[in-house]
Amino acid sequence: MSNITFRPSTIAISIALAYVALPSVYAQSTEKSLPEVTITGSKTTEPKAERSKTAGFIETPLVDTPFSVNVMTSSQMQDLRVRQTSDAMKFDASVNDAYNAIGYAEQFSIRGFALDNSSSYRKDGFAIPGDASIPLENKERIEVLKGIAGFQAGFATPGGIINYVTKRPTTAPLRSITMEISERGTLYGAADISDNSSDRQFGFRINAAGERLRSYVKGANGERQFISGAFDWHISPQALLQIDADYQHKSQLSVPGFQLFNGTDLPRGVPADLMLNEQPWARPVDTRNSNLGLRFEYQLNTDWRMSLAANKHEFKRDDYTAFPYGCGSANLYPGYCANGDYDVYDYQSVNESKSLWGTQALLNGKFATDGLRHEFAVGLSNSQRRDYYGDYVYDYVGTSNLFHPVVVPPSMNKTGPVFLRRTDKEWSAFVQDIISLQDNLKLHLGLRQLHISRTQFDNPGYDQSKFLSTAAIVFNPVQTVSLYGSFAQGLEHGGIAPFGTSNANQMLDPGKSTQFEIGVKADVQRNLNLSAAIFRIKKPLEYTNASNIYVSNGEALHTGLELSAQGKLLPQLNLGASLTALDAKQQNTGISSLDGKRVMNVPRLKSSVYLDYAVAEIKGLNLNSTWQYASSKAFSPDNTVSVPGYHVLNLGARYTTQIGSTATTLRFNIDNALDKFYWRDVTQSLGGYLFPGAPRTYKVSAQFDF
Repeated sequence: MSNITFRPSTIAISIALAYVALPSVYAQSTEKSLPEVTITGSKTTEPKAERSKTAGFIETPLVDTPFSVNVMTSSQMQDLRVRQTSDAMKFDASVNDAYNAIGYAEQFSIRGFALDNSSSYRKDGFAIPGDASIPLENKERIEVLKGIAGFQAGFATPGGIINYVTKRPTTAPLRSITMEISERGTLYGAADISDNSSDRQFGFRINAAGERLRSYVKGANGERQFISGAFDWHISPQALLQIDADYQHKSQLSVPGFQLFNGTDLPRGVPADLMLNEQPWARPVDTRNSNLGLRFEYQLNTDWRMSLAANKHEFKRDDYTAFPYGCGSANLYPGYCANGDYDVYDYQSVNESKSLWGTQALLNGKFATDGLRHEFAVGLSNSQRRDYYGDYVYDYVGTSNLFHPVVVPPSMNKTGPVFLRRTDKEWSAFVQDIISLQDNLKLHLGLRQLHISRTQFDNPGYDQSKFLSTAAIVFNPVQTVSLYGSFAQGLEHGGIAPFGTSNANQMLDPGKSTQFEIGVKADVQRNLNLSAAIFRIKKPLEYTNASNIYVSNGEALHTGLELSAQGKLLPQLNLGASLTALDAKQQNTGISSLDGKRVMNVPRLKSSVYLDYAVAEIKGLNLNSTWQYASSKAFSPDNTVSVPGYHVLNLGARYTTQIGSTATTLRFNIDNALDKFYWRDVTQSLGGYLFPGAPRTYKVSAQFDF
């Protein structure tokens, strides 16, 4: 079957799955009245994300968590046309791209710290690799914990973690399909089906999607297929068994970034849709990832419950790129020639794979001692990760030009045999206690004992044990307002010296970080959530020194202010606003070109404002707009090169109606409505690259709920 035939058929199969359900699904759904199945921005079959375990192991109202947490629900993802995590992170001003290349892994920073692909991305609390786009079709919500997450996650970068919560079977039957067309002919189809047995003992939820990818960057074509299943078995009123499984395949030609002209000047006159990976022999990056999750909960009595959970993730990738780097004629590395010439390298890494296995045993309960009430959690966790890959090919094959592309021949070399290269093993014991000192005053305490063993075939590795602690105080002057102050410690794996350094692939020792945060949160009439936080995070600084050696020396000190407002501003007007002011600097390195300089790729000020207005005169019609702003960002470590700030305006409309007996939601969106050119990502990764933001892009979709 040819690619042309296969891609549309994949979408058709995904949509057709919406019609494949048990007879009981059809019977029950046709008995329901239409208002019960209509889905809008404010109605959804999913539970409200008012409580979360994101900031620990005890489910707590978000207004009372002593850390900054942002949540995006699946209904919000639908209304905002969020198809991948990159789309969602645009609405959180504390999150930035960090070598986020189209067709490759989505990578971010939070509070100015780049996330670790091996530990900062979580599915239901378990680490999953961030080396490919994480599917959202089976995700109930995305939770962003901003700040040190050492107690919650063990090893993790100090910026925070992104946790994806899996959709579970709904209480009422659900059949929904979505179809969308966007960009240069991207076609998307998805199905969401859920039902329960007549006795409510068994429930299932199936999600499937197919996508023909036609990026705004010309030539960055690809395809994606996804399917998942979630199953609940209520063994007894006290016992619940949950299983979920998913599989995704994605294949897309990746999009390299730009380097400085002459090593000193920002590229000028380059369109945002220019493709530098368009050699005839270039191949797509092909990724396959699967996940299997298992969870058993048992209610011991009214106050105590236990849970056992496990998660297994498998990731495989074939990585190919006609990679642009440097200007050989001017002996310039990195950087492109002044006339737009650049060197082309044939990069190949075939049959990479990563296997992650995690388990957790948790006991939660409530008790009282000496007049003090305790919400208590104690648990054990274990995780193992194994990375396999062979020696890659990275061969110079010729020179091309940005404005006048040149075809060059590929390398004749092949990648080496694949074998086990790196192993991580982590064991933890943790305890959390929320103590009610008074009715309106709570003390949060947490302690994790962590042991990590890391081995790498060409490095000695390390074997260490550490204690990580967290403490916070939360005061409620009134029931819907909380004031808090918190302290947290974090631990992250030492960086691995990047390609091109004298100590390439060498692992640095783990680094410990600390964070102080004070804040206020408020639920205004239960419809509008407001929050403000001031934080300071300090961690060891890693960089490549003047001798071309990757080292840990000095500190990164990030101090910031976060403001957020989410909810209903007026009866017809919903608001989502986020603002972050961040002073991220390097210090105590003893190097004048680094000390006191801004951290790269992090704006001092970033904001996002989203408005959704229900038009009273036209029932079912909502208009929305998003304004996003980022100030200038430093590109070079010594801050001699910066990119200007930018404003981006997005517009959209949503119309909910009925077609026959089917609830239908039509959506239309224009991203970057004013067609502004801007540099969205200016990373120093892999020698330093600049990625432009997308030009004006249109999206049209239809959602049908039966």
